[in-house]
Amino acid sequence: MRPLVSWMTKSDPAILEFFEETGIAMPPAVVSYNIHGVSHPTVKRRLPVLVEHDLLEKVDEDRGYYRITNRGHAYLDGELEADKLEPEK
Repeated sequence: MRPLVSWMTKSDPAILEFFEETGIAMPPAVVSYNIHGVSHPTVKRRLPVLVEHDLLEKVDEDRGYYRITNRGHAYLDGELEADKLEPEK
């Protein structure tokens, strides 16, 4: 089961699932175009947050491409505990 943590939104799992399903690096426009119910502004706002928590990585600064990390795969597979996703205090 996937943990839900304080900083996540309901869009985050859908974004991560899309990256996992495609297996490729993509810019925000491609992600938002292909995920129904998640707006482009939401995708653009959430990708850096997912990078901050090491679920995605930015692989091309110039063109703004992202891809899922091993930690992102572990999250989707239910292998990460909620406390591992919360920021350290």
